[in-house]
Order: sequence, then C-alpha cells, then structure tokens
Amino acid sequence: MLPIGPCNVPVDHSDITKLPDLILGGAILNTQYNDDPEAIPLVEMLRYAFSRGIIAIDTSPYYGPSEILYGKALSKLEGEFGRETYFICTKVGRVGLDQFDYSREHVRFSVKRSCERLKTSYLDLVYLHDIEFVPLQETLEALKELKALKDEGIIKHFGLSGYPVDYLRSVTYRCAHDEPEIGPLDAALSYCNLNLQNVTLGDHYLKWKEESQLKIINNGSILSMSLLRSQETRGFHPCSRELRKLADTAAAYCQANGVELADLATRYAISKWRGKGSTVLGVSDLQELEKALQNYWIVENNGGLLDDMDTGLVNHIQSKIFGSHMNETWASGIEHHEK
Repeated sequence: MLPIGPCNVPVDHSDITKLPDLILGGAILNTQYNDDPEAIPLVEMLRYAFSRGIIAIDTSPYYGPSEILYGKALSKLEGEFGRETYFICTKVGRVGLDQFDYSREHVRFSVKRSCERLKTSYLDLVYLHDIEFVPLQETLEALKELKALKDEGIIKHFGLSGYPVDYLRSVTYRCAHDEPEIGPLDAALSYCNLNLQNVTLGDHYLKWKEESQLKIINNGSILSMSLLRSQETRGFHPCSRELRKLADTAAAYCQANGVELADLATRYAISKWRGKGSTVLGVSDLQELEKALQNYWIVENNGGLLDDMDTGLVNHIQSKIFGSHMNETWASGIEHHEK
C-alpha cells in the first residue's frame, strides 16, 4: 500500500499492492444509504480525495447507480486527473438483493459494462461479489472467467469478496492449491470483520494471506454498515437487536467523553489495518470525507497507534460494553456453502 501522500502522478497499475492506504467506497451511492445518490457531491469528493492521495475507488454494479455516477464524475475530472493517476476497483456477480449471476457469460458482460460505465479500457481490480450466497462450483467458474479476462488484459487483478472470513479463506486456499485453471487470487475484500466490535479479520490475516498466496487483503465497512456511529443504525442491518442496543450504549459512552463513536471507530480500524491492506471508506459527503482523512492523519502522526485517550475508550467499549458480543456475527449465505 502507498501511504496517503503525493498525487496526480502515474501509478503502477500492474502492482495491486500499490493501492493507497485509503480507498473511496461506492456503496454509499445507493438508496440503501442515501435517498438521492445523484445529490451526493461526487465530483468535489473525488477531487478532494485524489488531490490528497486517496487515489482509488471501490464500487459495484450492485450499488445501484454507483458505477454510472463515478463514470460521470471521473469524466468531469479528466482534465485534472488522468486515468493513469488512480485505481478503479469494482465487482461482478451480485445483481440485486437476492439476485446473483455467476455465469461466465455474465461475468464477461458485467466487466465490459463496468468499463463502459466507468469510462475506462481496463479495470485495476475486480472482485467476485459476496461469494457466500452461491454454490462453490459457480464461484469457481466465475473466477475462471475473471482469470481469462486478466490474461486478456481487460482487468489487471482479480479476487473475491464477502462476509464470512473462514469461508473466504477456504475458497482462496482452494484456488491457490487445487484449482490450476484459477491459481492464487490477487486480492480479497472482507467487510465488517475488522472494526471496533469485530476483530476476526485481524486474527486470520497473516496465515490467510500466506497460505492462499494473496497479494493484498482489503478491509471494508469499518463502521459495520452504520452500526458504529451515533446516528441510528440502518434498518437493513442484519445484526441482533442486542448488538444494536450495545452499539447505542457505546455511542452514548463516547459522547459523554466528548468523542464521536464514528471517529473513534475510524481511527481504531485504520490503526489496526495499517500496513496490512487498504481500508475502504464509506462517506456520503465532503465533510465526512474530510473527517475521515483527519482521523487517518491523527493515527498516522502518532506512529500508527491510538493515543492514550482513544486506547482507554476502546478498551472500555470492547470489554465492558460489547463484552461477550465482541466478534458476534450474523448469518450470511451459510446455507449455500459446499464443503
């Protein structure tokens, strides 16, 4: 990963480990998170991000108009930031809330459509989206097509994404050791598994990366899909009612100590994932982006560590508030797993 710094210079698109520490996420460009995604000031947000070293975006066809909106915004910034100066990461396979198409035909179609939407002739990284919802054999076929697209140069790197870390790990291991037509994947994206309430990804990281021969593992949804903030958790969140209540308690505790839970959670996740992979930011406006970058620099300027106050808050929240609910997860496509 590249620390946040110099910008508007050509990047090495052949090396996925050159992704920046922070990536601008596209899930918020969806009605799940925002009633009017087109009202989000995306041009201003991209200009702010790119000019400060956040030179990568992460999106998906599943995120409503996200790819289309990113493509329009990138076109408007073409005179300021050429395609050679940033990375584009997207996904394939998830079509809707309960709709998946992992066929090789759709994978190829989706990748080419993403190129058109994002106004680019190639994609830096394409993940197979939320693999735990489909049978393993469909996942393997889709990965074979992504490998073919990589061999053709349409995509530079490929990988997979999803929620259950143990299942992601088992599939990447199989690809590396038992699927010669696929081979080791370049990247994996985990979400909601390295944050203030769940540190599972950190426990798996080293062995997972080594055993599966991955080049990079990225961390998404560091606020656990809106759970770790003072505002109300989104209605679609699949966590238990008890965990929601505990998150509210954590938010109140932070407020009593003059801290916003989302800021503390951001600093915590950044500090824990520093030097391991990229952290995907889900921000809905320029102010949230500015705040996230400010939190990044608070951690970075402290040697990558939390200060004493943050450390004390984290220890109390994890041990006294979340307690036995630390690392609590929720069901996500488990019934589809094939051993």
